[in-house]
Amino acid sequence: MASLLVTKGQGQGQEIVLTGAEIMIGREEDCDIQLLDDSKISRHHAKITKENGVWVVADLDSANGTFVNGEAVVSAPLNESDTLTIGDSAFLFRADAAAAASEPAGEDSGAKSLTDAEDLKRVERMRESMDAIRREVGKVIIGQEDVLNQILMCIIAGGHALLIGLPGLAKTLTVNTLAKVLDMKFKRIQFTPDLMPSDITGTEVLETDPQTQQKQFRFMQGPIFCNILLAGEINRTPPKTQAALLEAMQEKQVSVGKEIYKLDKPFFVLATQNPIEQEGTFPLPEAQLDRFLMYVRIGYPEADAESEILRLARERARDALQAPASGSARMPMADVFAARKAVLDLHVAPALERYLVELVLASRNAARYDAALARRIAWGASPRGSIALERCARARAWLAGRDFVTPEDVRAVAPDVLRHRVLPSYEATAEGWDGDRLVAELLQRVPLP
Repeated sequence: MASLLVTKGQGQGQEIVLTGAEIMIGREEDCDIQLLDDSKISRHHAKITKENGVWVVADLDSANGTFVNGEAVVSAPLNESDTLTIGDSAFLFRADAAAAASEPAGEDSGAKSLTDAEDLKRVERMRESMDAIRREVGKVIIGQEDVLNQILMCIIAGGHALLIGLPGLAKTLTVNTLAKVLDMKFKRIQFTPDLMPSDITGTEVLETDPQTQQKQFRFMQGPIFCNILLAGEINRTPPKTQAALLEAMQEKQVSVGKEIYKLDKPFFVLATQNPIEQEGTFPLPEAQLDRFLMYVRIGYPEADAESEILRLARERARDALQAPASGSARMPMADVFAARKAVLDLHVAPALERYLVELVLASRNAARYDAALARRIAWGASPRGSIALERCARARAWLAGRDFVTPEDVRAVAPDVLRHRVLPSYEATAEGWDGDRLVAELLQRVPLP
């Protein structure tokens, strides 16, 4: 099947398969190839048709002309590797000889399916690409393979995803990493009660031309103009602001005043919600929930994955430690950076690391130790708690002048690290339990290495 590879302009790198008997190119919405970002494109600029098995491009009296291999044409056949230039956009024509030979002549012959062999090759290439994406994201995200697969499914299916999970489960990091791996434009919006619709879509500002002194309005795009939009804690903003996403999610466009602005292609919304806190939140209406292709639940990682998260966090911290240029002698920042690096090099025995992880896991599943304690814990600590507990234990050992961490270091810092991460249930609160008491009970029940 013939196709156009975009070599310059909107959608560069994208391959457009030519299906049907006639393909219209221009700026109007009824065009099969719509080029809104090119000011030199006419409303109906050119069309490509298939005549007796040959693809032909014809100019439609456009303002700036249609060019094949650099020459202006009124009508011309397209051959393998011809360059089609329209305005500031350029395409490389690819003819599929095998498919063309098998197609009967006629005006409907442009919409035939690929052969089985070609289908298999394309599926294999896609599988290899997806495996490469998983490997790259897996270098940063540990233990969330199912979540990654669900997000990739949404992206491939052209839909949006709502991610539900506790704080510290790498929701934001997963989306950010995936956007980098896919080389897509990524933006993040942290939803708050005072966020306004214009903070998402953008707004018109009044500007004065420095030469003519004439005033005119100019539209300043908001963060929604991207490929992947991370809507952090989307339920924290009122329905008025939530509604600013409805048109974008469904129509892939934004209406501001009398103007309509098309969003970048592709466009995906990956929204997050925290299931713990409900006070001061605004549940999403059914109409907006229905715009999400998937409702993805993110759970805690397994014990082995959490240990790997600790090791990965240490490696990333070492890579990020680089002392800035020396400044005032009163601020020895180089010493601070050196100390932080030394802390990461302290020895932690494997058994002690396992004890640290078990302590955090017990906050999530205390029933393994005491059923009554389990009823008193509403929510346990996340992997972020494991990372914080290990780093604080290392810092305490370093301050004590030791090059190794002991169980006492972990037990000493555990109350300060976990009291705000281990939340009591309503029953426990009514009985006078708080985070300190819950952590103390956990320290008593989890055996020392």
